[in-house]
Amino acid sequence: MLRADGLTKRFGDKEAVCDVSLTLKAGELFGFLGPNGAGKTTTIRMLAGLLTPTRGEVRIGNHDLERAPREAKKLLGYLPDKPLVYEKLTGREYIRFMMELYDMPSDVLDEAESYLHAFALDSAADDLISGYSHGMKQKIALIGQLTHRPRVLLLDEPTVGLDPKGARTLRETLRALCEQGVAVLISTHLLPVAEMMCDRIGIMVSGRMIASGTVVELQSRYHTDASLEDLFLQLTDATEGEPAG
Repeated sequence: MLRADGLTKRFGDKEAVCDVSLTLKAGELFGFLGPNGAGKTTTIRMLAGLLTPTRGEVRIGNHDLERAPREAKKLLGYLPDKPLVYEKLTGREYIRFMMELYDMPSDVLDEAESYLHAFALDSAADDLISGYSHGMKQKIALIGQLTHRPRVLLLDEPTVGLDPKGARTLRETLRALCEQGVAVLISTHLLPVAEMMCDRIGIMVSGRMIASGTVVELQSRYHTDASLEDLFLQLTDATEGEPAG
């Protein structure tokens, strides 16, 4: 559903991302890991079409993101680490706004109501978003993205600000979406969660993808039975600080 080839992004003399390639299959949940400053967010923004790569290309479905952005983005949902929501709207008004933006049928509202209930937002759905906590804003922004039934979902640190119940609901929701054929990429610092829920893992350090595969494949490649957390620390300690270019 998503393919990136040779993504590179320079900001002046700094190469923030260098030659990153990845694929995301329908129904797959891909965990995007790396220390702070590794280039994950920059990569995700290029995948979402918010940043133009210095080099490389992105395809979503059968569409080149640069040459056919409208067609590609119709298939795409994107949740940044600090989502922008219209705070003068209520939760339900925001959902209806997103439905109208994507010209979605009215039956999507029933799906949205089920998400409001699952994320314990139904009692606050008619309150202004300006009064929501960060975690509540994360939830309503995610529901807003789900209203247009994306086939590819990019989530940048979506668990930040969520309480344990909200984080569990998020995990259950993402797995259910994958079972429906949605391809999901999620960046997170919660390595035990990534090990438990993700089908494949990609690890970035200093702008480069240094490892990719299932946890079992990575353990085999590096001749260890260590947990993902221990393996991650081993790999990043060995390469962190090396220049990306």
